[in-house]
Amino acid sequence: MEKTMDLTLKVWRQKSANSTGTFETYGVKNVSEGSSFLEMLDTLSEDLVEKGKEPVAFDHDCREGICGSCSMTINGIPHGPEKATTACQLHMRHFHDGQTITIEPWRAKPFPVIKDLVVDRSPFDRIIQSGGFITSRAGSAVDANAIPISKATADYAMDAAACIGCGACVAACPNASAMLFTGAKVSHMNSLPQGKAEKDRRTLAMVTTMDGEGFGGCTNIGECEAACPKSISLDMIAHLNRDYATAQLKNFFKPVA
Repeated sequence: MEKTMDLTLKVWRQKSANSTGTFETYGVKNVSEGSSFLEMLDTLSEDLVEKGKEPVAFDHDCREGICGSCSMTINGIPHGPEKATTACQLHMRHFHDGQTITIEPWRAKPFPVIKDLVVDRSPFDRIIQSGGFITSRAGSAVDANAIPISKATADYAMDAAACIGCGACVAACPNASAMLFTGAKVSHMNSLPQGKAEKDRRTLAMVTTMDGEGFGGCTNIGECEAACPKSISLDMIAHLNRDYATAQLKNFFKPVA
């Protein structure tokens, strides 16, 4: 028989980016241990609506750990206590009856709160837009073996591409650094043959955009890797630093027309 639990939730409520937020305490009863964390929040919101109150706003989409929308901090940890797990894939069996759970949005200046647990992560979109291009033939799909790629390179690119852009790395970092996110995107595109032609320009553009958005610098604390639901390695930051230094040197010694 599936167990249920009663919980106390301390949830951050904030009407808008310009209003002052505060924690509000709610009780939820008979929560199934087999339900997901977001399903538990759905239950809370349904209870609030029945009482004529406003439901808790939080981001979600796929609920399969793919889209990165379910960005929230649970008991001080981005996405909650389970390693390599998004909030939508976190199940209530990892909590216990009578527990108090504190839920709040990402805390980073570049991610202003829109409402309750929802933050504006469009700075990530602008970083990708600044360098997310390749010089490659457009049109019909090419044969998979048209450009030979070693398995090691393909595996590395896939590891980098696993980043879902949720922002947990920024939320976990004391400096609110986006180096792990930017490093993953740069590593993904720069490691493949199709991305080599724009490699230097892309790297400079993405780092410049990242800095312009107000993210902090990396001091190698490693909280980003620990909080990442896709276990993106700090190696991606090293790759970004190497490509950025190389691009700067090439740009410095570029002949003046």
